[in-house]
Amino acid sequence: MVGLWGLGLCVFILSCSSSPRFGREGNKIGDGETAAVKPPAEKSDEKPSTYRPSSGRILLTLEGVASYYAHDFHGKLTSNGERFDMNDLTAAHRTFPFGTKVRVTNLENNKIVLVRVNDRGPFVEGRIIDLSLGAAKEIDLIQTGTASVRLEVLQWGDGK
Repeated sequence: MVGLWGLGLCVFILSCSSSPRFGREGNKIGDGETAAVKPPAEKSDEKPSTYRPSSGRILLTLEGVASYYAHDFHGKLTSNGERFDMNDLTAAHRTFPFGTKVRVTNLENNKIVLVRVNDRGPFVEGRIIDLSLGAAKEIDLIQTGTASVRLEVLQWGDGK
């Protein structure tokens, strides 16, 4: 009787422990430790996210609305200190660390572009990413101005 009760207690205790978290390179982070780069908190304009360990290529998936920015910002400094080149394949995100590599899929035509986060934004309610003109052209976003997209983080940036 005591053996069965003890086994039940062990199962209960183990089921209450938290699942392992994964840091920037997929390393397990123990209780009380924090990851070097935390995925962004969910926002009301983003659909629920899916986290996958680094054994797969996709670290985070989000869906929402993308827009683009171009001429008014061309040549000006981005939030990470580099000059904005509207023809580069870059993007602005509110919380992703600078240097994060993101695959953006236009859900309306399934066209894909790979971008690097180097700026902050978008600052319009309901949007999850602002693409450079070059990136927007790759997924045919220019004519409509906005589109439903899927973001897939392939590599977390170093924040620089």
